[in-house]
Amino acid sequence: MTPVEIGPHRLFLGDAYRIRPTLGWQDADVMDPPYAFNNAGGGAFRKTREGANRIVEEGLDRGFDRSIINPAWSGAVVVFCHQDQLGDLIPEIAEDDRGDADALIVADMFAHLRPRFHRATLCVWTKPNPSPMANKNYLADMEPYIHAWNRGWHPQGEHHDKHRWTHTGTVRTAAFDHPTVKPDALMNKILRNVAGETVCDPFMGTGSTGVAAIRAGKVFTGIEHNPAHFETAVRRITAAWEERCAA
Repeated sequence: MTPVEIGPHRLFLGDAYRIRPTLGWQDADVMDPPYAFNNAGGGAFRKTREGANRIVEEGLDRGFDRSIINPAWSGAVVVFCHQDQLGDLIPEIAEDDRGDADALIVADMFAHLRPRFHRATLCVWTKPNPSPMANKNYLADMEPYIHAWNRGWHPQGEHHDKHRWTHTGTVRTAAFDHPTVKPDALMNKILRNVAGETVCDPFMGTGSTGVAAIRAGKVFTGIEHNPAHFETAVRRITAAWEERCAA
């Protein structure tokens, strides 16, 4: 389990469920875990939806073990989820010590975190160019993510960084040969929002969280089980680190 080291950053090739517990405290865990959704149907657009088909091919539609989200390991967590999951996730209100009911928590996914995380909110990434497939539903033109935190690890950033939405286009699968790459504008905003200096992404993919973490001046640790995606992440994060060093 020897990591690839890029400056102060560490990248592990392996199983997140085995490696993450060994890493100890990280100020924030930022992750895009495998979604749980039905990829059936698609009609006339099925042959053209390269991203959705690749998600199924790589087994990224089967959900994930929620034990990877542990508030004892970090001060805050950011977790993406698929829109189809929201039908089974009942929003609850988490009140802080003042009784302010303004923190949304998705019950099914985060009920075991509610007694320990101080607050949480539901954020969305809205897309001007979603896949042209509705599958008897609305277009997938929004993607939710949840930011939960404990006291002292609340969202950071300037006034305009505090919006709960980000509007930016998607990244084509061909760009990094990966079906769920998050765009720079989205990840840069999220990494400006999370508090602290160290960030871990247990489902690193091709390294978008790591690139954004480096740009935000944070120290990144990533874990990825797919060797091809891992090599892409190494290249991208090396380039981001070299760019920062040269600045």
